[in-house]
Amino acid sequence: MSHKIKITRLIILLLTIALPFTANAQLLKKGKSKKELKTEIEKLTKELDSLRGIIEGGAIELSDTTLFEEAGPAEEYNFTNSHIFEDAQPGCNPDSLLEILYNERNIPMDRYIIESDSVELFSNIPDSIYVAKIKKMNSFIPIPYNHVVRNQIIAYTEKMPTFSNKVLGLSKYYLPIFEEIFDYYGLPTELKAMAIIESGLNPVAVSRARAKGMWQFMYRTALQYNLHINSFVDERLDPIKSAHAAAKYLRDAYTIFGDWALAISSYNCGSGNVNKAIRRAGSKDFWAIYPYLPRETRGYVPAFVGALYLLSYYKDYPHLQPDQITLPAHVDTFSIKKNLHFEQISANIGISVDALRALNPQYTQDIIPGNEREYILQLPYNYTGAFVEKQDSIYAYKDSVYFNPIVYNKLKEDKVASQSTKTYHKVRSGETLGGIAMKYRVGLSSLLRWNGLTKRSIIRPGQRLVIYRNGHGPSASSSSGKVQTTTSGGYTYYTVKKGDTLSGIAYKCGVSLNTLLKLNGLSKTTKIYPGKKLKIRRN
Repeated sequence: MSHKIKITRLIILLLTIALPFTANAQLLKKGKSKKELKTEIEKLTKELDSLRGIIEGGAIELSDTTLFEEAGPAEEYNFTNSHIFEDAQPGCNPDSLLEILYNERNIPMDRYIIESDSVELFSNIPDSIYVAKIKKMNSFIPIPYNHVVRNQIIAYTEKMPTFSNKVLGLSKYYLPIFEEIFDYYGLPTELKAMAIIESGLNPVAVSRARAKGMWQFMYRTALQYNLHINSFVDERLDPIKSAHAAAKYLRDAYTIFGDWALAISSYNCGSGNVNKAIRRAGSKDFWAIYPYLPRETRGYVPAFVGALYLLSYYKDYPHLQPDQITLPAHVDTFSIKKNLHFEQISANIGISVDALRALNPQYTQDIIPGNEREYILQLPYNYTGAFVEKQDSIYAYKDSVYFNPIVYNKLKEDKVASQSTKTYHKVRSGETLGGIAMKYRVGLSSLLRWNGLTKRSIIRPGQRLVIYRNGHGPSASSSSGKVQTTTSGGYTYYTVKKGDTLSGIAYKCGVSLNTLLKLNGLSKTTKIYPGKKLKIRRN
């Protein structure tokens, strides 16, 4: 497009914004009636449309158009000239804009879903093009075209090019593997696109709720679907094994619901929430239950369509070019039955530790604990010959250093301890205890117990709630059992420890929160610090 056309378009845009305000101001000064004002504005609008038509209707020839192959004359569309980032601020990176959007709306960037109910995205592409393209995809999920689906398509194809190009590059490596896995279970191969929504095809992704891996499994669900997790291995991070687990989950979900849209939704929010939405809606139709699903889940199926649309039609968008990836096209798999460290392999056959991590992300400490059970190792095919020839040397290399019993056992202990560490959630406006429990995928009863709350407890914005990762946490007996207190001046005192909350202290010490607050002259929003002594009761 020439600079002259760009400048002319800019003038039109400025006129579009300025003319109505200028017209209103001038006509009001003349004291014209409301009817006259309306007539004058309509006249100016027609003149503006006429000017736009001169430029965009063919009087000025545009040479850089890219059209859909099957589009008729009335459906021709110029992708190159589309306002790809029309809602961005000047000088703003669109990907950064998307992150800001998520942060402003308190949506974790755990999954790549636009909150369609409150965000409206815009594109120059007419609806007829989207409808025709969706029909051509012949998706197994019957989804009518609407603004929700449109939002997700625009997000994936126009609003986050850096992310989309990265996904397109990674998809060439991972998606054929997933297609084979889903086909093995007799499932639609289009389900492969769910990994894009879940993690952006990042095998080591970790969500705020501590879901892990490309398929974002929580700890207990992972164990339920036979993913092995211990001090050295987390098979949620293994793209292949976690894809098998995802396929089994989706197969089970489809057996329950008999509908792919509902099965896919349950992957995001759990079958319990989908069943609840079905009961409230009195229907099993996805769009009927849509308003009753959790807010993030509402966009999940439409985002799935958006990801599929991206995979199918990215070549129609000149700004979308798959990134080049460094993962090898061919790998060989070895069974490992003895303890093996990545540095032992690297030092003997020359492959970098980073390359080993990229192909074997499930080994969280660079150790394959083959003494405990049989595990697999993936190597680029050009290293397999050296690995076979030098296996004895590899296993013997500094084995007394890497597998010193003291060091090895300490790694185990540190990992177990880290699985039980706490995280904290700061309550936001509108949040509920049930919603927070669902966000972190923990039981509501556990959340209440950890924080000394009941189902009737009121939570307020700014309040901090303790969450135990992977569902670990103190049991009912340990949280209310032996609590160290001191006695002085007719009162029993408790010394605040790091991570304590007022409600948690009240629960542990067997008093009501109101009693604790009154005894200490505090409010529910008062901040407490480690070392502070609180009165628990009069003796």
